[in-house]
Amino acid sequence: MFRLLILFFVILVSASAYAEEKGTFSLVAENDIFHSDRYYTNGIRASWLSAPNGGSSLARKAARLFPLFPEEFTVRTSYAVGQNMYTPKSITQEDPPEGDRPYAGWLYGSVGLIAEDGKRLDQLELSIGTVGPSSLAEPTQKAVHRLIGSDNPQGWDGQLKDEPGFILMYQRNWRSLITNGAFGFPMDVTPHMGGAFGNIFTYANTGFMVRYGQQPDLDYGPPRIQPSMPGSGFFVPENRFRWYVFAGADGRAVARNIFIDGNTFRDSASADREPFVMDVQFGVVASWREYRLGYTQVMRSREFEEQGSRYQSFGAVSFSMQM
Repeated sequence: MFRLLILFFVILVSASAYAEEKGTFSLVAENDIFHSDRYYTNGIRASWLSAPNGGSSLARKAARLFPLFPEEFTVRTSYAVGQNMYTPKSITQEDPPEGDRPYAGWLYGSVGLIAEDGKRLDQLELSIGTVGPSSLAEPTQKAVHRLIGSDNPQGWDGQLKDEPGFILMYQRNWRSLITNGAFGFPMDVTPHMGGAFGNIFTYANTGFMVRYGQQPDLDYGPPRIQPSMPGSGFFVPENRFRWYVFAGADGRAVARNIFIDGNTFRDSASADREPFVMDVQFGVVASWREYRLGYTQVMRSREFEEQGSRYQSFGAVSFSMQM
C-alpha cells in the first residue's frame, strides 16, 4: 500500500503539471469503529481531481466522445488509489460459520473523467486491482489492531484467493428543486442514478440527497468509497466559511459482489447475497477557502442472508483541499 501511495503522488504531480488552475486532493476514510469490527470494516481512498479542462489531452478527447456526457461541459480527470477490507461477524474465530461473510480485501487504482455543466455532474471511472492476499488487507488490519490494542483477527487464512479485478462505473447527479428553506438558507435536492460492471461489483443504483445550509450548490456532496451514494471531490472554493447538512438514500440492485459471492473462477468462502441493498445516510460538510471537511453516518441494509443484523452502521470522514 505504501508503494502504491508513492506511485499515486507521482501521478498527482504529473497530472497537476497540465493544469492552469488548481486541482483537488481528497482523502476518504470509512470505518465501523463506533460499532463492532465486522462486515465492511474499513476503507481508505486517496484521489486527485484535475482543474477544469485539466489533465491529459487524450482524456479530454475521450470525454468529448463519450455519448452520455452533456453537450457542453467542463471536464476533469481523476486518479485514485484505495484499499477496502471485509470480515465476518466475529474476528476471534479461526473458522467462521458457513454462510457468514468471508474475509476479503480489495487493493486498487482508478482513473476517471468528470463532466460538469452547472446543472449536472457525470462521472465515469475505471478501477483495476486485486482481491486476496495480494490486497494486503490482512497485514494492514493486524498492524492496526496491534497498534490500538484490539483483538487480533484469527481467520484470514480463509480469505478470498488472489484474483485480478475491475469495475467500470458511471454515475449522474442532477441539481434540482433549489429553494429557500427555514431561516433563509437554501435547500436543494440532487437525484442520481448509475451503475457498475465488473467481476468485483455489478449493480444498478438510484437515489437522492437533500441538502440545507450555506450554498450547498457549490458541490455535489462529499466523496465516498464505492459502492456508496455518489459524491465528488469537485467543489467551488469561497473566501468565507460555509456549511450544509445533508441526508439521502441510495438503492442498489446487485448482480455481483465478489466480497460475498466469492472468487469468480475458483472455489472460495462465500455467502448468500441479498439482491437489493439500501444505504441511508446523513451528515455535515464545512468548507473554508480551499479546504472542505465532511462527515457521513451510513446505515447499510443487510447484504447477505445470514447477516446477524438488519443493517450495518459505519462512519465516513472526507477531507479535500485544492492545491
